[in-house]
Amino acid sequence: MKLCEKTYLCFGKWNYNDNYYYIYWYMNYGFVKVASAVPPVKVADCAFNASQIEKEIIIADGKGVEIIVFPELCLTGYTCGDLFAHRLLLENAEMGLMRVLNNTRQLDIVSIVGMPVALNGMLLNVAVVFQKGKILGVVPKTYLPNYKEFYEKRWFTSAAQVSDKVIRLCGQNVPIGSSLLFDTAETTFGIEICEDLWAPIPPSSKLALQGAEIIFNLSADNEGVGKHSYLCSLIAQQSARCIAGYVFSSCGFGESTTDVVFAGNALIYENGTRLTSGKRFSWDEQIVVSEIDVERLRTERRVNTTFASCRACATTETPVRISTESIIREEGLQLTRTFDPHPFVPQGAVLDERCEEIFSIQVSGLAQRLVHTHAQSAVVGISGGLDSTLALLVCVQTFDKLGFSRKGIIGVTMPGFGTTDRTHTNAVRLMELLGVTLREVSIKAACLQHFKDIGHDPEVHNVTYENSQARERTQILMDIANQTNGLVVGTGDLSELALGWATYNGDHMSMYGVNAGVPKTLVKHLVKWVAGHSVDEDSRRTLLDIVDTPISPELIPADEQGNIQQITEDLVGPYELHDFFLYYFIRCGFAPSKIYFLATRTFRGTYSEETIKKWLQTFCRRFFNQQFKRSCLPDGPKVGSISLSPRGDWRMPSDASSTAWLNDITPL
Repeated sequence: MKLCEKTYLCFGKWNYNDNYYYIYWYMNYGFVKVASAVPPVKVADCAFNASQIEKEIIIADGKGVEIIVFPELCLTGYTCGDLFAHRLLLENAEMGLMRVLNNTRQLDIVSIVGMPVALNGMLLNVAVVFQKGKILGVVPKTYLPNYKEFYEKRWFTSAAQVSDKVIRLCGQNVPIGSSLLFDTAETTFGIEICEDLWAPIPPSSKLALQGAEIIFNLSADNEGVGKHSYLCSLIAQQSARCIAGYVFSSCGFGESTTDVVFAGNALIYENGTRLTSGKRFSWDEQIVVSEIDVERLRTERRVNTTFASCRACATTETPVRISTESIIREEGLQLTRTFDPHPFVPQGAVLDERCEEIFSIQVSGLAQRLVHTHAQSAVVGISGGLDSTLALLVCVQTFDKLGFSRKGIIGVTMPGFGTTDRTHTNAVRLMELLGVTLREVSIKAACLQHFKDIGHDPEVHNVTYENSQARERTQILMDIANQTNGLVVGTGDLSELALGWATYNGDHMSMYGVNAGVPKTLVKHLVKWVAGHSVDEDSRRTLLDIVDTPISPELIPADEQGNIQQITEDLVGPYELHDFFLYYFIRCGFAPSKIYFLATRTFRGTYSEETIKKWLQTFCRRFFNQQFKRSCLPDGPKVGSISLSPRGDWRMPSDASSTAWLNDITPL
């Protein structure tokens, strides 16, 4: 087995050799591979059911699954009715479990199956957890439905009435209880059964507060019109509320259809998001596999201090913790789940809804600031680029909603040494079409005078040459705002703030930054959305041409053909990569090595591994080195799950060292 130099998780499988422990390590980046299985069943045929369960365990182990869950009472079938009272059925169920234990004892996978067990004159509906031929624990069902089509109290006793701590099953004395927690080398998981999830306070809530990061649910939910959507909503909400993974397996084909029908639901969720699901009403066996990111769950829990507060208030008993044996996969982590290359940009019909919502947040924020300051104008620097276009569109919508004349919006185009005809024409054309006040102030003469004053050669196109232009433009905007009793509306976006791609006290500064919470990959879609919903045909064409224009600060003169020479993404890297890095760095708290791991798989075929590594290094270096710019940002609205405002989500010292983060990339 090849061991990585960089390790994240330690697995406690030890070999004794001269009293030294040899600890096997491998990098799995916090992912736990889980499966929800739905085998075909024959009601009351425990031998057949055991053979199907055994078969699916072997298949899942071959896929690298670490924990697999089966439906409620899958060893007997859920719909046995009064047959549950027969000794023969209970004995056959135990014999079936013994067969599964014996035939999977060579496998590392942890399995969870449902069956009825007798205990001191009671019959319990339980989940049995086992690994390598050993039963680790037995979890009884707490809430037994006894209404409408359900009659479970006719046969079973609730876990709340069980005082025993140990049960003898298949010749083994094992722990029993509703608050058992199972510790693997990677995570801690708990179990609830079907109706438990539907209770006002599900057992999973308590289990999560006690430390469970993944909940497994063995279920026998029957189908009804609209019930599936409600079930999915319920699981999504519970996984989000518990900040946990949730793996759900429900009875399928083969259960009795005397009064109800079972569709075989296999669902895997992570913190409110569905990772994958099986095919409902399938007549074939199903094994649905995905990876739950427990590292991300831990980060979410640490950040969400309400979770910790609830834990302190709600947990009184100490759970019984049971350790599993470590699982060593020589082949390493094989991801089946995919990651959106544009995590800030929703897909499909949701995109329009999200754009409308974000635009409304920007408009509402600016409206409040204008009303509060009694500003008579809004001054915006218009370059013909995406960010200033979005800021102008926000101003127009804000003035319209407030009932102000659009003439109170002063759009200022400030051509400089690198301004191209395309961007200048689009800037002027858009302002004319939108009916705002247009002012043009060339910065060339002022900058040349400034270069003379400070002794800078204008033929030297260095950072002084570039930043002088940006600061001259900001001074013009601020002074016009003073002239017109207005405020300067900033145009810089979230991605630029992350990279520090702004001139300090230049375009870095404004009186209200409407785009501060919008990442670059989303700016383009917002402008497209406005083009398709709120403007005339001429404005639409202009907006779409702006969308297609290369992103550039235009601070370096154009080439002989008048084309933009200074392409931002050539200098700092593709914004789709940086937005990907930003999301997983800030939102999820991932280390660069994990971000790299995800990016190389997400952008395979688009960017090489070396390219991704290069720009990830750039991101980490610039993010740390440019924090001083974010520490004194102007106000601006938060629109999504990430904000870099020092008064909002992100508080970071300007002198923090990037060494550990850059070193995390180096061995890759």
